[in-house]
Amino acid sequence: MQFSENWLRTFVNPPLDTGALAHLLTMAGLEVEETHPVAPPFTGVVVACIVEAEKHPNADKLKLCKVDAGTGELLQIVCGAPNAAVGMKVPCAKVGAMLPGGFAIKAAKLRGVDSFGMLCSARELGLSDDHAGLLALPEEAPIGADLRACLDLDDTCFEIKLTPNRADCLSLTGVAREVAALTGAPFTPAPLTLVPPEAEIRRAIVLDAPQACPRYCGRIIAGVKAGAPTPDWMKERLKRAGIRPIHALVDITNYVMLELGQPLHAFDDARLSGAIHVRLPHPGEKLLLLNGQTVEPAPDTLLIADEARALALAGIMGGEESAVTPETTDVFLESAFFAPEAVAGRARAHGFASEASHRFERGVDFQLQRPAIERATQLILDICGGRAGPVEETRSDEDLPRRPEVCLRPARVRRVLGIGLDDDAIRGLLERIHLQVRDLAVELRVTPPAFRFDIEIEEDLIEEIARLYGYDDIPAPVPQGGLLMLPATESARTDWDARHRLAGRGFQEVVNYAFVEEAWERDFCANDDPIRLANPIVSQMGVMRSSLIPGLVANLAANRKRQQNRVRVFELGRCFLRREGPEDKESESVPDISQPRRLAALVAGPALPEQWGEATRPVDFYDLKGDLEALFAPRALTFAPLAAAALHPGRAAAVFLEGRRIGLIGEIHPLWVQRHELGAAPIVFEVDLDAALAARRPQSGEISRMPAVSRDLALVVPATVSAEQALGALREAAPDIVREISLFDVYQGKGIAPDHKSLAFRIFMQDTQRTLEDAEADEVVSGMLRHIERAVGGRLRA
Repeated sequence: MQFSENWLRTFVNPPLDTGALAHLLTMAGLEVEETHPVAPPFTGVVVACIVEAEKHPNADKLKLCKVDAGTGELLQIVCGAPNAAVGMKVPCAKVGAMLPGGFAIKAAKLRGVDSFGMLCSARELGLSDDHAGLLALPEEAPIGADLRACLDLDDTCFEIKLTPNRADCLSLTGVAREVAALTGAPFTPAPLTLVPPEAEIRRAIVLDAPQACPRYCGRIIAGVKAGAPTPDWMKERLKRAGIRPIHALVDITNYVMLELGQPLHAFDDARLSGAIHVRLPHPGEKLLLLNGQTVEPAPDTLLIADEARALALAGIMGGEESAVTPETTDVFLESAFFAPEAVAGRARAHGFASEASHRFERGVDFQLQRPAIERATQLILDICGGRAGPVEETRSDEDLPRRPEVCLRPARVRRVLGIGLDDDAIRGLLERIHLQVRDLAVELRVTPPAFRFDIEIEEDLIEEIARLYGYDDIPAPVPQGGLLMLPATESARTDWDARHRLAGRGFQEVVNYAFVEEAWERDFCANDDPIRLANPIVSQMGVMRSSLIPGLVANLAANRKRQQNRVRVFELGRCFLRREGPEDKESESVPDISQPRRLAALVAGPALPEQWGEATRPVDFYDLKGDLEALFAPRALTFAPLAAAALHPGRAAAVFLEGRRIGLIGEIHPLWVQRHELGAAPIVFEVDLDAALAARRPQSGEISRMPAVSRDLALVVPATVSAEQALGALREAAPDIVREISLFDVYQGKGIAPDHKSLAFRIFMQDTQRTLEDAEADEVVSGMLRHIERAVGGRLRA
């Protein structure tokens, strides 16, 4: 909401400058987004009257003017404005004046003629971009008066950002009430007088939807001069509030809306037929609005209508066919209360918004309709003339909002806010904002006024007390307390343990949105039925992710566009999956969705940072596999071939921990590498976070002082047998003295059948009590050879 500071000070004038007033409002919850002066600084500009205006003797487009600037003698000023005319009152910058931009006015000669000053346009004074001619001043402006005082230019426009619950401050009266309550300055409300009817002219009002409109006031004003000019003071206040003046009748309704907070509407009474009905639309009914848009209202959209047709969207915008014009002579003035739920969202459904809908959908004082129509009537009679009929009011008392009492416990106020306010001080603060307070010994019963829709529970009242007391005045002591060393279990890791392990291996953490593009789910997860959002923040982020991998790929693409080719990133986060079994569904009201936590990482580009000690090589599958194994160490992972939509069909594996599949690892599929312009194919893994955080309790063991014995075995196995299978078979047959078995060579080629391969293992053996003899070691190796031959068809390579 935007308004003039000087207009506000006609209601309440605290001893605060502009900056202090803006800070006060912001700290009270009425955030001041911007303040800007109405006019830039200038001095020495006064009101002057052109007494003579003759053609310049030496120039066709210049005029030689003599003006009365209140100095006691006429000033000769050369002027080039085409609208300069005798009798016109204009701004005159006298010699010595300083205009915006530091432009000083001096005596000068123009085409051989002396000029002692300058007659100004609006643009030269910084008031607007209009430079077609001189700025015409009101006829009543006193000659010689300072222009800034005459036009009230020493003013500031405030723009405040209100939260939806503070609809009571969408008016000058509401803001002034707040300032008065915060500062204790006296509050002077707008003048409201009852206008007695001068003619028995009325129009019946029927509430066909009383739940949506429980109160409607209407009044006919006959014989108005709609073409009468709007007073300059009113036009300036409207402009400084961001509203464009149109003509007197519309300007008055807008003015009262800004002043009191009650939207009004004026109909051309001659265009109405019969009684006014507040009803829901008929099927197929259409309405041409004031903005030129023809709409077909939804069945739940409230209308204002007469006996013949719809006239307006209630609380939103009037219709073109019943609008007032400068030729209007009889006006039907509307002042109504529309329930917020009857207006909310209706304007946005048609692609526009209005000042009226902005107020009604947040809540308007349901006792304000009669005072507002009286105030508007008085202004219309003062400006446009006419004769007022009686106010016709129809209401449904049972449908009007109720203002129930709210219980407030002073002891809880003191406990929540941490300040020692006594009961009398609490009562005084609440009464300053027009709340009725009853004292019931241990508690207060508070009744909010009709304009405060936001006060419903005790917490609302505590918030009001904090605002009025002043957030800056509430002490903020440093928290104190004893520290307790909590036990740390060794059977589980924390999220931070996983983060530190990956960061120690050169990874950087990223945090991506859980909302992703639907195409990502289809490409990377083969998910044609993702979980869709009912109201996405942007259209391209309309589904919930079922994998972390697409987000990491997007991070890589963004980095590549910025010439960052070496990328090592990871993310911890939740994914969102539909539960497969009905047995998992807790209840009918709970969505059938699981939210597992996952850990994913991506590497791309060179394996190592550029350096002199190592040759540059691209990162590969085994680099990331090593990072994954280091994350789970000392627990051992196993891997098996895998086909996944996101990964290369021959370079992907499932990840197993203790026989249970916990994730996958592999190279991104070439199709997606090309589509997303990823350069060299990145490598990714994604595992269950809970599995990564599980840990075994460390077990102590005896360290042997005896020498170790090693044996190398080169085995020929079928090509279909993986190294993991062969290693598992060896471990199955290994006795306790076998400490480690590791693969150190894989060979296929000359001397090996095409459908076989050679796997070379190194076996370390050691006893804790004695030195092993060669015969014992050879016997262990022989037993392992016999077992692997039976298990996978392996034999010793000749």
